[in-house]
Amino acid sequence: MFRPQPIKPGPGQESVWDYPRPPRLEASKKRIQVICNQILIADTQNSQRVLETSHPPVYYLPPEDLKMEYLVLSPHQSFCEWKGTAKYYNLVFPDRQIVNCAWFYPHPTPAFSPIKDYIAFYPGLMDACYVDGEKVTPQPGGFYGGWITKDILGPFKGGPGT
Repeated sequence: MFRPQPIKPGPGQESVWDYPRPPRLEASKKRIQVICNQILIADTQNSQRVLETSHPPVYYLPPEDLKMEYLVLSPHQSFCEWKGTAKYYNLVFPDRQIVNCAWFYPHPTPAFSPIKDYIAFYPGLMDACYVDGEKVTPQPGGFYGGWITKDILGPFKGGPGT
């Protein structure tokens, strides 16, 4: 069985191995920005982040702080044992479309009710995502939507062998 060696956090840092399972929801006042197709799609300081063992945080953004005119509902959905059934959005521009690049929970479980209809983006499918001005590195593997910044330490679930 794979037993990771967590990186010990220093001052102002967090280890994803200190995050709980089941995951915890936490309000964040950090400035979150999402840029796609050279358009600022999201800009908020009222996000919620989900913290789960071995995963970098996933930021959920309030729809009122997004340019919703670019998001088109997708038929795709998935299920999370903690949050419930997720529905997806495509980002649609005159010259291109990015399929299933964002998701939300229209009817989350009670523990995650604060993220009802809040939208999360896969940072690897965007031009750039930022947390307080720092460009995010996407969580490895393409399946999960975690946002890695210099203050978040792994190793992270999602890469080969994890």
